[in-house]
Amino acid sequence: MTGEHRPHSLYRAIPGKNLFFPALVVAGGIAFLAGLLGANPERMWLAYLINFLLWSGIAQGAVLFSAVMHLVKARWSGPLSGLAESFAGFFPLSFILFLLLFFGRTHVFPWLGQDLHGKEVWLNIPFLAARDGLGLFVLYTAGFIYLFYALQTRLDQERPPSGLRRLLHRGRQKASFSPDYLRQRTTLWAGLYTLAFALVLSLIGFDLVMAANPHWLSTLFGGYTFIKAFYTGLGALIILACVRRLRRGEASGLTQSQFIDIGKLFFAFCLVWADFLYAQLVVIWYGNIPEETSYVITRVSHEPWQTVTWTVFILGFIIPFVVLLNRRVKARPLIMIVLCSLTIIAIWLEHLMLLGPALTAESGPLPLGISEVLIFLGFFGLLACSIEIFSRMFPENAAITAQQAGEGNR
Repeated sequence: MTGEHRPHSLYRAIPGKNLFFPALVVAGGIAFLAGLLGANPERMWLAYLINFLLWSGIAQGAVLFSAVMHLVKARWSGPLSGLAESFAGFFPLSFILFLLLFFGRTHVFPWLGQDLHGKEVWLNIPFLAARDGLGLFVLYTAGFIYLFYALQTRLDQERPPSGLRRLLHRGRQKASFSPDYLRQRTTLWAGLYTLAFALVLSLIGFDLVMAANPHWLSTLFGGYTFIKAFYTGLGALIILACVRRLRRGEASGLTQSQFIDIGKLFFAFCLVWADFLYAQLVVIWYGNIPEETSYVITRVSHEPWQTVTWTVFILGFIIPFVVLLNRRVKARPLIMIVLCSLTIIAIWLEHLMLLGPALTAESGPLPLGISEVLIFLGFFGLLACSIEIFSRMFPENAAITAQQAGEGNR
């Protein structure tokens, strides 16, 4: 059995298959609710906000990979673009999670009740919820319209239509799309999604992360936010591709050269992320403005945040930089799974480092325990389940023909 036409399933790599990821979701949900009833509900909302930002950024960044590959007409990406598109299954959940965030607004927005020195016009709950909610809606709508046209080029017309497939079938039958029209529309919406990604992720970074310290400002923080999302999105995509390769071997359609190429891209954005981080710090250091330097001093000189900061730097930059200098490592699925997982953990800790001092006691114990770990796993389970559902709806999306494989290697 070659497996070319079997639906891709993450569950085949996990003992317990269909119950494993839902069990993670349940465990994370129980830990979150139990924590809300405990003595430190602010820690649960901090963990919720961090995981919302992390996993939403991963899904948004992975879909961006497909959009960018289409815009630049990259043949090498092959089935990687199809795998990247499956992360769009998390978009509806991300939007719902954003709305639920406002139930914890007294813990998530520490600027409530503060004297904001005129910033009340921008930092108020109704306006923030409206602009960020509208931004995410526009981003996700652009992403789904891009997928609508992109999937039309790969849709198996012989497969019985059901669910979202029925919508795609009806759209194609009514419009009688020509190949040229599909390419043009796919390119248009890929560009719009890319533009929305940069703008909306910048807005989210300003409103949900930087504004936690309302008197601190970094004009580079928006760019830093969407670069970080693409970096982690690439990491998650590599993990998914490696799992697929380990489970299906040659039938996956993934080649060694494709792993090397996406590994190079991951390495490049490791450097870009570190450069953006350094660029912010060096400007603050030169400026020596008390409102800006106090933000940095808290995180690089005071415990427990100093340890977290160095852990982020080592896991998110030093280790990937050193390991990925070796070309052959990029084609080793097990090594890349471990490396990309460490990077995702590093960015989770980076969110903790940025938000923790503002949302919890600066000099208190590190807000990290078993509940935070379970919430992290619960969000991971949500993402994995959404990818699984999308992959079952569109199993041909990650498939690749022998001809396509040959084109991707040229």
